[in-house]
Amino acid sequence: MSTFEFLLQGLAVAFQPMNLLFAFIGVMLGTAVGVLPGIGPALTVALLLPATYKLDPGGSLIMFAGIYYGGMYGGSTTSILLNTPGESSSIVTALEGNKMARAGRGGPALATAAIGSFVAGLIATLGLAFIAPYIVKLALVFGPREYFALMILAFVTVSSAFGDSALRGLTSLFIGFALAMVGIDQQTGQARLSFGIPDLLDGIEVTTLAVAMFAIGETLYIAAQGNLVADKIEAVKGSLWMTAQDWSRSWKAWLRGTVIGFPIGAMPAGGAEIGTFLSYATEKRLSKNPEEFGKGAIEGVAGPEAANNASAAGTLVPLLTLGLPTSATAAIMLAGFQQYGLQPGPLLFATNPQLVWGLIASLLLANAMLLVLNLPLIGLWVRLLTIPKPWLYAGILLFATLGTIGANPSVFELGMLLAFGVLGYIMRLFGYPIAPVVVGLILGPLAEQQLRRALSISQGDLTTLVMSPIAAGLLLVAAAAFIIPLILRLRGRGQVLSQLAANED
Repeated sequence: MSTFEFLLQGLAVAFQPMNLLFAFIGVMLGTAVGVLPGIGPALTVALLLPATYKLDPGGSLIMFAGIYYGGMYGGSTTSILLNTPGESSSIVTALEGNKMARAGRGGPALATAAIGSFVAGLIATLGLAFIAPYIVKLALVFGPREYFALMILAFVTVSSAFGDSALRGLTSLFIGFALAMVGIDQQTGQARLSFGIPDLLDGIEVTTLAVAMFAIGETLYIAAQGNLVADKIEAVKGSLWMTAQDWSRSWKAWLRGTVIGFPIGAMPAGGAEIGTFLSYATEKRLSKNPEEFGKGAIEGVAGPEAANNASAAGTLVPLLTLGLPTSATAAIMLAGFQQYGLQPGPLLFATNPQLVWGLIASLLLANAMLLVLNLPLIGLWVRLLTIPKPWLYAGILLFATLGTIGANPSVFELGMLLAFGVLGYIMRLFGYPIAPVVVGLILGPLAEQQLRRALSISQGDLTTLVMSPIAAGLLLVAAAAFIIPLILRLRGRGQVLSQLAANED
């Protein structure tokens, strides 16, 4: 079957009433959490993992993807109106967007962000649909050593792409490895790191760890910061509609942002914030009015927002085709797949095509929903910013606890939730990324299994791990993944820092 036929089948799945409802709930929740500073889509998906434990896998995953897209949309609202990015990928939007809002042009800033996000999301989702089958065909020839090399690439990705320090990323990853070893060894049947506790023989629950690290740990960290600075919300003055000049200055920036954001999101060492930095630098370099940058240039909002949303679709390329998470939300979505006994990768396209193509097609619908909902409901999103933070954080903690009890009613599990929550808070306090812990717990056993198989086939010969061209190529990419993020981040952030320095002068 061709990609068009698969996509049509996926649309038939996505248009089912329950899936439409799940997509709608996802984009509404995603936009709401994107608007709220510090409460991102990764936290929300983690929070909903136990609550969706017994729901339909397809509908739940469609909702999670809607949350991801919605979070990317919503982050621009606080960046523009509050100068406080709801997501790290919306930092660049605040540079020009908030200046436009202060000058009474908050409406056009929000409009170009929303329309640019729609254009980029539409093009990038179609790119995902047409690129994914080719990657799947390549991955179907993988053997144990190729899969082990792929796991190594995944580990390098999460250690270098999350956080500012590869060493801290590796430390977090090895914490995940240690947790993955808890329980019964699948090959020997021996108990490992269970310390005689019967509850640990089944291993650490991925759902419990994800909820604890992202929901409990992140919330404790954010709440501990307090209200250090009084937030001032810029009112949306004048019309929300863009002028003809705004359109002419935005449409090229939307396309350029899409071209920059999608491949960077799909790269094993990519990340949405990298694409936004590079998009901003590109727009300033190509602008006919470079003097406006730092004072409210609409291209500085249009390009980065398009890059931001294109990278979200790009992130799903390695996640769905290879099982590689390149963002915190993708790592939690990987946990969501495993919650239903599904492993993203080439076999998922063969064994469960309806779920995969229904998920991809639902992204097109979610994108359209977000465009229709975002601008008319801007007043509602702004009101969310007035929710007292103690109520918000207390609600998250309560929901996380109730969700864990519902999925696994055990006092020991609640104790684990608290212990991992405190661990997540301590790690955030000292700047250690928490996504690698979850990835290590999920992919660690898979990597161990493939390594054992490869060595068993070769009778213990370690050189077999690099004898395959594909495995050797993946290991080379893993080595490059340490270097590429550093170059891209230094280049992109250097441009933004120089812009900030120029503004201060």
